[in-house]
Amino acid sequence: MTNIVNLDRVSKGYGAAGRLLTDVSLGLDDDARLGIVGLNGAGKSTLLRLLAKSEEPDEGRVTHRRDLRVAALPQTLDLDPGHTVRDVVLGDAWLPEGMGAEHEWAGDAGVRTIMAGLGMGHLGLDSPVGPMSGGERRRVALAALLVRDAELLILDEPTNHLDVAGVDWLARHLLTRKGALVVVTHDRWFLDAVCTATWEVVDESVQTYAGGYAAWILARAERQRVAAQVEARRQNLLRKEIAWLRRGPPARTSKPQFRIDAANALIADVPPVRDTVSLQRLATSRLGKQVYELDRVTLKAGTKTILEDLTWHVGPGDRIAVLGANGAGKTTLLRLLAGLTQPDGGSIVRGSTVRAAFLSQELHELPGELRLLEAVEQIAKRVKLGDREMAASQLAEIFGFTDKRLWTPVGDLSGGERRRLQLLRLLAGEPNVLLLDEPTNDLDTDTLAALEDLLDTWPGTMIVASHDRYLVERVTETAYGMFGDGRLVHLPGGVDEYLATGQPQLTDDTQPVKIKSPGWSAGDLRAAKKELSRLERQLAKLEDRILKINESLAVHGSDYDKIIELDAQLKAVQEERARTEEAWLELAERVPED
Repeated sequence: MTNIVNLDRVSKGYGAAGRLLTDVSLGLDDDARLGIVGLNGAGKSTLLRLLAKSEEPDEGRVTHRRDLRVAALPQTLDLDPGHTVRDVVLGDAWLPEGMGAEHEWAGDAGVRTIMAGLGMGHLGLDSPVGPMSGGERRRVALAALLVRDAELLILDEPTNHLDVAGVDWLARHLLTRKGALVVVTHDRWFLDAVCTATWEVVDESVQTYAGGYAAWILARAERQRVAAQVEARRQNLLRKEIAWLRRGPPARTSKPQFRIDAANALIADVPPVRDTVSLQRLATSRLGKQVYELDRVTLKAGTKTILEDLTWHVGPGDRIAVLGANGAGKTTLLRLLAGLTQPDGGSIVRGSTVRAAFLSQELHELPGELRLLEAVEQIAKRVKLGDREMAASQLAEIFGFTDKRLWTPVGDLSGGERRRLQLLRLLAGEPNVLLLDEPTNDLDTDTLAALEDLLDTWPGTMIVASHDRYLVERVTETAYGMFGDGRLVHLPGGVDEYLATGQPQLTDDTQPVKIKSPGWSAGDLRAAKKELSRLERQLAKLEDRILKINESLAVHGSDYDKIIELDAQLKAVQEERARTEEAWLELAERVPED
């Protein structure tokens, strides 16, 4: 493990935007797998540019190991429309400084594997860049970085414009890649799959955490819990001091000792994500029994058949994910349900009480002449969402718009802020059917969490087309797949079944994260499952012993010799628990699931 990048007391700001980073000191090792998170506008992309040395700090310095090869994918890029895929991916038409052409890759299957994995297997190397969409150009640029041997790979929103299968492939590819990785992404599943450490850009500083997204959320919550405890103790001491000054010294009291398992304390009192039965009942009362009835529907986009002879029922309270590759027709299906297009064959019946709201991927419908709060109040000044009623300004605050930003002209908002405003206006209309097309685009992780919290208690029908696996698995309960053959296929197994059914066959040796040993005989499988059960019982017994030892420690708090004895017992049992857990994990990874 060798240090390759250092930031020494770095500060950076931009004119009216003000200071983003102040006196930041950090180091990056050659085996780092780092995710960077933070609110929109906090300075994540700025930090990436500083790490890549494509920008200089206002104060402090950034140093690289000598001859460090850095490859960086920026959020915005400019490809010459006259170039071909070959020029960009294999040549030097678009390359970070210091990265040369890779002509020797031209005949290598690795290029074709990377192109296919990023959903561009249909493109030839001589395809021109000019006619491509922004998403296709971005994937071509990403492919250009992945075929090269960089010691530090820096990726700003690499999952944008990738479908679920593409995100899954990229995660598995990066896990096999040598060198350091730094990534900014709103895709929380991707952060968990790829990253072993997290930096949070907040309040002009960078906080460091071990682990991916889930570990960061737990650690951040734990830091906040500890900070709250410290503040509560300080306030308690102040109250005691005031009481002593007024009444004299209080009587001596004793406090029981206790031990808290931090993770359990964080989640012990958390209710279920949503009450499905109550939401279903409320949705039925708002929508009746009919939402959408499609009868033998055929739908085309130009000459391409999107749906053929589809019969489909969508009921009140259904929470549906639509999965499919880019171009499979997910947006076209949502536009059909929203009434923006008509079927080429068959019929679609919408319930008489349906009030649908369609979140498109376009931002042009926002009123650029209004200020932010005015744009929300143009729809409604007070909003009722499920059992929650709030003012437009309160809803805006949930989506991260503080008092200062409420009066910002819509035309001056960033892309992420405009996306948040689009969602705000959508929800302010109090629809009872939500049709969401890639709702997580350009949103930071905190805003995504706020959105999911709202959707958890939203009583209505929801159909979501998204490549964000975390959101799909969090807010929806049923999945359907579109595979480009005119079918809409029910997937009881969700995203995992979609990947198993619809993922393109790749030619590299990349393996899924979870490794299972093939070729289990029936006898071996029974023996392995029996051993898993034994280890689970053993773990339960060890947890019970640890609990009892801790109780004894509390009882014998004043007996020094007894504490020494109990402490030795506790350490021995904890070590045995660690060994047993490791054995269970190793075996559980190899045993096939039922």
